[in-house]
Amino acid sequence: MTGTSFFTGATFPLGPFTPYEHNPVLKPLGGSWESSNLYNPAALVDGDEVVLLYRAHAEDIVSHIGLARSRDGYHFERESEPILSPTEDYERYGCEDPRITAIDGTYYLTYTGWDRHNARLCLATSTDLHHWEKHGPLFKGFDTFAATNTPHGGDWSKAGVILPYQLKDKWWMYFGEGSIYWATSDDLIHWTPGIPDTDPLYRSTPGSFDADLVEIGAPPVLTENGLLVFVMNGATRTIRADGEVDVDYRCGQFAIDPDEPDRVIARMNTPWLKPQTFEDLNGLVPNVTFVEGLVLFKGKWFAYYGQSDTTLAVAVHDPKQTWGGKLMQAAASL
Repeated sequence: MTGTSFFTGATFPLGPFTPYEHNPVLKPLGGSWESSNLYNPAALVDGDEVVLLYRAHAEDIVSHIGLARSRDGYHFERESEPILSPTEDYERYGCEDPRITAIDGTYYLTYTGWDRHNARLCLATSTDLHHWEKHGPLFKGFDTFAATNTPHGGDWSKAGVILPYQLKDKWWMYFGEGSIYWATSDDLIHWTPGIPDTDPLYRSTPGSFDADLVEIGAPPVLTENGLLVFVMNGATRTIRADGEVDVDYRCGQFAIDPDEPDRVIARMNTPWLKPQTFEDLNGLVPNVTFVEGLVLFKGKWFAYYGQSDTTLAVAVHDPKQTWGGKLMQAAASL
């Protein structure tokens, strides 16, 4: 089994990615636990298959995590029952938005536990993807919106990606919705934030596609020049006259030097994926392309993403393709 690894042939920024012409690759399945919405997948390669761990729910909007496999990266067979479901009070209304990393025979799954008051980043581990030990919320009292204009006031954290190798003799996690932070661990189970919630590693960029919110996407890629490249989701918000909020979620990238893992050194200043198809623009939460899974499979990069919190899609990058003249507009040093 492999999660993110020491890939070769990758550069920053990674891409370009082209949405699959027959998206979505997975849709809700009527008469089941995933009958209403299916989206936001983690991804990994297991032998000669892509495995997706995806979020789905019925009309009750209580999310579970399901599993599907594919031999070509496009056509998936799903298991009939979820592999992770709410069992604890802190997640009683949903196990949401998984990310996954494989290290030394163990899968480390981060997900959001939702109780309709607080969103808490949680951790579960498994050796077979079906039997999970839950380790509970990771960052009590931490608010990843503390440095934004809309702080939650504690106990709000999402989106954790664990590096599959150590930096400076520690395990590292990057996490956060609203802003992005880092944490370290000695055992991959107990995690300590390296910075206060008022001083994030990376925050929104005024006037950009991520002007109001940034959130970690998939586990990082190690490029040929040693940079760690992170896929991230950025959003803008518009308040309508009736008080409702319209969102626009797009996907970007940023890079970190492993010798300075607490500092972002470059970012994309334009998104590599944005809402454009009917499914991207219409659904439970319209105008959303939200990536959480990224794998190198059979020589190509597959980025799996949710469409408007309703269906699941893929965009593909063939390393033979290049950014061309768009490269200088796509990346900017900090």
